[in-house]
Amino acid sequence: MKTFLSFCMAMMMATLTIAQASPVGVWKTIDDKSGKAKSYVEIYKKDGKLFGKVTKLLLKPEDTICKECSGDKKNQLVVGMVILEDLQPYKYYWKSGTILDPENGSTYGCSIWFEDGKEDELQVRGKHWSGIFRTQTWYRVKS
Repeated sequence: MKTFLSFCMAMMMATLTIAQASPVGVWKTIDDKSGKAKSYVEIYKKDGKLFGKVTKLLLKPEDTICKECSGDKKNQLVVGMVILEDLQPYKYYWKSGTILDPENGSTYGCSIWFEDGKEDELQVRGKHWSGIFRTQTWYRVKS
């Protein structure tokens, strides 16, 4: 009986740990070319979906605008801009959203997840309609 109770307790703790893994918070992005910290993105939940906005630029001036963006984001400040949109929960990750690259104004399909239980490292994948994709690792900013 003690073994069974120990097992149940361990399973409950594991379930709570999994349920607590959330990408909500502030993340540091890394520039692919230089390897330097590039920006901070705050991921937040709205209507059951995840969104992310740029809160700080680290390699460019804070008043940088998105010249290459289209629509209502064209010539808008990158700081404050929502670049992750409509990510929906699915099993152990979030999918079916979009990510905007303010460098070139392009929007890609997006999914995000934690790999190997590393809750301070977020895998962010942008996927072009042609099927080509790129995955970046973002790092949680401790408050």
